[in-house]
Amino acid sequence: MLEVLGVRPVIAHLSTETQKPWEIPFDRALYRRRNVVERVVGYLKECRRVATRYEKLALSYLAMVKLAMIHRCFRLLFSYGT
Repeated sequence: MLEVLGVRPVIAHLSTETQKPWEIPFDRALYRRRNVVERVVGYLKECRRVATRYEKLALSYLAMVKLAMIHRCFRLLFSYGT
């Protein structure tokens, strides 16, 4: 289903594994971008209001996701190493 939408699987292999001829070659740059997305989703799961989804409307939920990301950016920018 995802391949129809143009989504390619990016799965790392162990260094001891050999790649099968029918498998898609591993793309390290795409894997790094995927890792960033997974970390953002992990952070959003830590935000209780976003994770439990108190809002009933999709627009309100999107606003909470945006507020959580703004909060995250402020924490990173103004942490002062503490």
